Amino acid sequence: MGDAALALSTKQRGVLAGMASAVAVVALVLALAIVLRPAGLLPVGSSLAGQLAWAAMWLLLPALTLLFAVGRLAGHRFRTPQDIDGSGLTEGSDTAHIAQAVIQNTLEQVVLAALVYTAYSAILPRGWLAAIPAAAILFTLGRLLFAWGYRRGAPGRALGFALTFYSTAALALIAIAAILIRIFAL
Repeated sequence: MGDAALALSTKQRGVLAGMASAVAVVALVLALAIVLRPAGLLPVGSSLAGQLAWAAMWLLLPALTLLFAVGRLAGHRFRTPQDIDGSGLTEGSDTAHIAQAVIQNTLEQVVLAALVYTAYSAILPRGWLAAIPAAAILFTLGRLLFAWGYRRGAPGRALGFALTFYSTAALALIAIAAILIRIFAL
């Protein structure tokens, strides 16, 4: 591999910095949640129904980020004659296009989080469930940073995207590891 293959553009370096920062934050926050297991971040019981309800409760945070993103575009459309008729009937302003992109990405992330949080809560024991509220908080922070940084391009949204995605991906990897441990322990 030559030097040209290793040379990164300014944007790539900015994205890499955001990704690396997110990996460190997600690893630290989730590790602390799992190791410390704060009582306030754990469900009361250990029944499967209780654990699933726990995950559903914390999924409200990611759902609220989607609600906020949709509301933000709706408010913009209402106030902007150029965009009031919607994207199906107009070309749309840059603000409307960006808001729609944030909604689309947030929708994708919320669906992924809903599937992962649900599976995680069904697979892992009660003591591991403090990771769900930690991931939901990271998700929410990530979505806010993503939306705030979107106009600054890829480097501007990298940290927010990565906090959102990596917090969900980490729970997915933990759940997969737990499944594999169970399979190979048989």
